[in-house]
Amino acid sequence: MPDGHTQSIYPALYRAVTLDHVAVRERINTLDDDFLDVDWYVNQGDLDNTPLLIISHGLEGSSDRHYVKGLIRVMQREGYNILAWNYRSCSGELNRALRFYHSGATDDLDFIIRLAHSRGAKQISLAGFSLGGNLTAKWLGEQGENPPHFIRKAVAFSVPLHLSSSSRKLARWENRIYTHRFLQTLLKKVNEKSAVYPHDITSDMLKSIRSLKQFDDVITGPLHGFKDAEDYYEQNSSLYFLEKIRIPLLIVNAQNDPFLSEECIPYQLAETLDFVHLEAPKEGGHCGFFPKNYQGVTWSEKRAADWFSI
Repeated sequence: MPDGHTQSIYPALYRAVTLDHVAVRERINTLDDDFLDVDWYVNQGDLDNTPLLIISHGLEGSSDRHYVKGLIRVMQREGYNILAWNYRSCSGELNRALRFYHSGATDDLDFIIRLAHSRGAKQISLAGFSLGGNLTAKWLGEQGENPPHFIRKAVAFSVPLHLSSSSRKLARWENRIYTHRFLQTLLKKVNEKSAVYPHDITSDMLKSIRSLKQFDDVITGPLHGFKDAEDYYEQNSSLYFLEKIRIPLLIVNAQNDPFLSEECIPYQLAETLDFVHLEAPKEGGHCGFFPKNYQGVTWSEKRAADWFSI
């Protein structure tokens, strides 16, 4: 495919992934009386003796996205159990709390990781796509010098490491197809949420939103304790957490990814880091990596399997 746009859009629209096993969906209640829906793919119910991969999806994605299911299929065949989780409001049902999810909501990822370990998972690896990649990298950095002993490795694809500049790039005219789609689904959720919390999310607030940046200014930022969009971006960009990571992390960001700014491919910084490995292939688009001679597996899925096999 000729460019980053088609490499991003074609798989999202036309790629179908059939899994070898059916997921067991579980609704997990959170400590703040909300819920997270997770899909388990566990071989014969055994968590103790099999490595577990926890997969985090992208903005307005879910555990049903092609890139999630493709990685599930490949890693199951590599002998892994899988936990693919859905962020608040992303499993097809609006969550109960006023808050949603966002690019830095590592409290929910931490909750899922600790839950899996409490259920018996002794070797846990992580994978994240786009927003989920930012979550994964930020969480790893937050663990600092003494990360949990049961975390083995991580991989992150198409990661907006620097949220502010990525937001500006997404706002460009040539990216309107993506921002329009994201904004439609986000505003639909917020309108539903407004009916439950009319004093916190008012009709006047919703009328002012015409872009993703305005959505983050009006909804994402203030709703999750940040001053505005820029404050939210600055506090949650995983770029600022990379130096603290002490678990091997592979970041793969395509150079022609229409979502990512130059700041999201920090070559010089990566060269100074012992635990973060950066790869920036010329092609791939955003969560695409669709090979010319496609045989059911994307390049990124093969790369992830190779990374976790070392």
